[in-house]
Amino acid sequence: MRLRKRPIWGVFLVIQYNKPMSQPSFFFYDLETTGTNPRRDRIMQFAGIRTDMNLQPIGKPVNLMVKLTDEVLPSPEAILITGLTPQQSVREGISEAELAKYLAAEVFAPGTIATGFNNVRFDDVFIRYLFYRNFYDPYEWAWAEGRSRWDLLDVVRMARALRPEGFAWPFDDEGRPVNKLEKIAAANGFEHTKAHDALSDVEALIAVTAHLRQVQPKFFDYILALRSKHEVAKIADAKQPQPFVYTSGRYPKDQLHTTIGYPIGAGINNNLIVYDLRHDPEPYREMPFDKLAASRFPSAELRAQPDFLPFPVKLLAPGNCPAVAPLATLTPEAEARVQLTKSTAARHLEELLKGDLITKLQEAMEPKNDFTPDTDVDGRLYDGFMGPGDKTSCATVRAAAASELGDLKPSFQDARLPELFLRYKARNFPDTLSESERGDWETYRTNRLQEDWPGFAESMERVGEQATPAQLDLLTDLTMWAQSILPAG
Repeated sequence: MRLRKRPIWGVFLVIQYNKPMSQPSFFFYDLETTGTNPRRDRIMQFAGIRTDMNLQPIGKPVNLMVKLTDEVLPSPEAILITGLTPQQSVREGISEAELAKYLAAEVFAPGTIATGFNNVRFDDVFIRYLFYRNFYDPYEWAWAEGRSRWDLLDVVRMARALRPEGFAWPFDDEGRPVNKLEKIAAANGFEHTKAHDALSDVEALIAVTAHLRQVQPKFFDYILALRSKHEVAKIADAKQPQPFVYTSGRYPKDQLHTTIGYPIGAGINNNLIVYDLRHDPEPYREMPFDKLAASRFPSAELRAQPDFLPFPVKLLAPGNCPAVAPLATLTPEAEARVQLTKSTAARHLEELLKGDLITKLQEAMEPKNDFTPDTDVDGRLYDGFMGPGDKTSCATVRAAAASELGDLKPSFQDARLPELFLRYKARNFPDTLSESERGDWETYRTNRLQEDWPGFAESMERVGEQATPAQLDLLTDLTMWAQSILPAG
């Protein structure tokens, strides 16, 4: 075992590198980031706690700050939410390369169930980009060697809709249901010392999960099994379609984000095209195709029209831990909570199956080729997979000591990797850069800061107008950070 000590918030955090685990275990984790765009924003704090399958802690909590590099202008809104500053990250943090190495070696060990609250759509994506930038496989951490992912956000939403007994469920000031982690923790008396602090959020999430397991054990075991897309296919399958209960944040909160769905086909990447049986199909059958297709991604002007109808179809990704359940789980009490009956859904399904509406909806779901591809290498994760030769070269980069990186000349085949290698060295080992590489890095850094500055300045002005004295202190630190990294002139 190798130990390294780093000062974190006035105490010493011990990073332990142990033999990877093989027994199934949960690793509950949470991130705090500089913003919401995983292509350009960065992780500032990583925290997590491993538990056994009975939700008992294993080992010590992990709580790491991560150094920001000098091309990143954090979102002022993010800084005000987390209370973390760039200066603190530099003073107390480890590098991205060190974080990636620790996560790969220790956190996402074989058998680990990486668990969070909205992690599938947010935290997991940041982890994927972190590994990509640091020459690790961006996907294996989530599925290889018995690994898997689990997201409690839709689990909590479905529990509220179908099995609410045993929980106190919070509402917002307008009396509408709310499922924020800090609100659920407070309503049920679980300690949550600081919302938007990663470790505190993890502790609250474990408490909520343990309570759910205690009060709804059958539901807990069932929904945990849906980490497997093969289990999902038993409920939602385009080849053998049947109505099913479906909970997703894409559905309205007043209806507890829950509806009755029906698979009408397969979309891209083996996703399912699911019709929301809350909607009467007849108006969509009569709608011109152009208007129907436009309603999929409606403009504000289109949504404001009095006859606007929401697009009745969404994609379900079986590999993203969807919250689905057999139709029989929708009891009369649950029907009242979600404001939809099985009889209404059956009537709408009968209408849906008539004529050519399903074909019309499938055509409206066809992917469009009008998007602009990301030209910056940091954002090109999904441009393709790396071949065996490049995987070997990536392993060489990861294994190289700082003293070796300056002379290392990897033989890359993937066009993305040479530029990533330059940035990897600049962000984590700047002393290894040659004179020409320093010039290339400075050119990139200058261009990026010029691109980001207008939005950053506008956000600073907007949030500063209503900031509290404590928030103004954070914004002052952020201003000083910006001044310290902006190129001369």
